[in-house]
Amino acid sequence: MNNKIKTLLTHNTEEVIIKTDLEKKLNSGKKLRIKLGCDPSRPDLHLGHSIVLRKLKEFQDLGHQVVFIIGDYTGMIGDPSGKSKTRPALSSEEVKKNAESYFEQVGKILDVKKTEIRYNSEWFAKLNFEDILKLLSKFTVARILERDDFSKRLRSGIDIAASEIMYPVMQAYDSIMIEADVEIGGTDQKFNMLAGRDLQRKMNMPEQNVLTCPLLVGLDGKEKMSKSLDNYISITEKPNSMFGKIMSISDEMIFYYFKLLTNISENELQQIKIDLKDPLKNPRDLKVKLAKNIIEIYHNKKSAEKAKEEFNKIFRDKQKPSDIESCKLQATSYKLVNLLVETKLSGSTSDARRLVQQGGVKIDDVVQKDFDENIKVKNGMIVQIGKRRFVKIIIDK
Repeated sequence: MNNKIKTLLTHNTEEVIIKTDLEKKLNSGKKLRIKLGCDPSRPDLHLGHSIVLRKLKEFQDLGHQVVFIIGDYTGMIGDPSGKSKTRPALSSEEVKKNAESYFEQVGKILDVKKTEIRYNSEWFAKLNFEDILKLLSKFTVARILERDDFSKRLRSGIDIAASEIMYPVMQAYDSIMIEADVEIGGTDQKFNMLAGRDLQRKMNMPEQNVLTCPLLVGLDGKEKMSKSLDNYISITEKPNSMFGKIMSISDEMIFYYFKLLTNISENELQQIKIDLKDPLKNPRDLKVKLAKNIIEIYHNKKSAEKAKEEFNKIFRDKQKPSDIESCKLQATSYKLVNLLVETKLSGSTSDARRLVQQGGVKIDDVVQKDFDENIKVKNGMIVQIGKRRFVKIIIDK
């Protein structure tokens, strides 16, 4: 048990506040309430979330009560942590729709039968304005504006919405309502989680311990993995897509992805570090191993092997995918940018123009150079973006 607690407090952990106190609680045999909150700003959780979810699983395996909070109220604000500008507000309908699949996704890592899943609308929907004023009186504007992201925006003259200032207050109140003993989050959540400790102390409750986990760099190799930056891999992503995205990461990210996202032993991890420095070893082989390892966690071994074969078919053998997604269209002409949007290969006409200008768009293997060209769609036509995204046109008669 002591070894498991030591691993819990050190493996893929950045900081524990207060470590000696939490270690004492863990050794006491008391069943602790371990909190993680997640806002449904998009309908899927990604591999960055898996780091804290896997840490939650470690607590769960030791017999503690995991409380997963779906922030359907905080999600309407959007967590401003690390953001250089105010997030676009989501409607309650958008948040509710995005939250629907979270239960299933969390179940890929946690034992949902042993997980307490809560929505913070349970308590925020019941507060009246007097309650909100009392809650806000527990905080000072100066303290909240100490947050690194807020202070940077103030110095740069960038607006901070009043609703954003409410975010750490609301996250702190979540800890009050579920009586959290421990809160887990990424390093960017430290301020918000410490606000929970402050509020618990002011309301004469035991202060939660805080455990921060490292942030995962996204596919762009620069920013943290984020749904809003679209540099993420969903934990429910199809094996072929998951494999292709993992193969696209830079060589510098291989070790950290193995460390943060897989179950390999410390000895294997050290061997990977050695292999990455060996000029005779090809980093591509390590990426294949990484991709298969991660797919086995969220799907199965058979899916991982099939995804590898499919990847080789497309990238090594220059063949089309075995299973191309189809899109029904009317038998008519479309301007190229509109065709890309209609087939959902692009999210907007401006993005479609960029893809065409970069030479990344093909129709039946022919590179398209004019984004304003009218394309006569045909049954079975293959529209391709880059090396991995294909759509087959089916004429809707």
